[in-house]
Amino acid sequence: VVTRQGVGAFVASQVRRPFRVDFDEQSPFGEVLNVMELRTGVEVEAAGLAAERASPAQVKKITDRFAAIQAAIDRGENGVDEDFPFLCAIAEAPGNPQFNRFLEYLGRFIIPRRTIWKNTQPAARRQQLDTFQKEHAQILHAIRQGSVAQARTAMQRHLLNSRARYEKLAAENRIQ
Repeated sequence: VVTRQGVGAFVASQVRRPFRVDFDEQSPFGEVLNVMELRTGVEVEAAGLAAERASPAQVKKITDRFAAIQAAIDRGENGVDEDFPFLCAIAEAPGNPQFNRFLEYLGRFIIPRRTIWKNTQPAARRQQLDTFQKEHAQILHAIRQGSVAQARTAMQRHLLNSRARYEKLAAENRIQ
């Protein structure tokens, strides 16, 4: 049934089912990788459009979110809770609300560090976090410079490298 305010209710000619991605922290690792692959197309484009369209206030918001990740890392945390708002700030910057809605729909579970790193030694974890943050810095730099191609490349590199790192950690920790 489709309703139109002031007009009435009508039987829809086509039934559309809502898009669903069913996964959480307990999902098989393969599902996490599938979602990461899906994210790549959306986030690469969002980064490029952010470089093209972001206002100074939006660039500041992305910069502030980047700094929050670094502060968490410096406190000895994994930065997951700060990473998601960084990605959302990038997704907001193009001015197309669908990018951010998509990320919000997927939620914080798109960043699988919590479950994958639980058996990783602190020194190795810190090295991985520093690598993530260097990649984030490249994305931020490209957005600040307004370099569309560089922003897309940096985001794609980050997501592909992240996937490879997660696959390696999962294999080392025998995560399925």
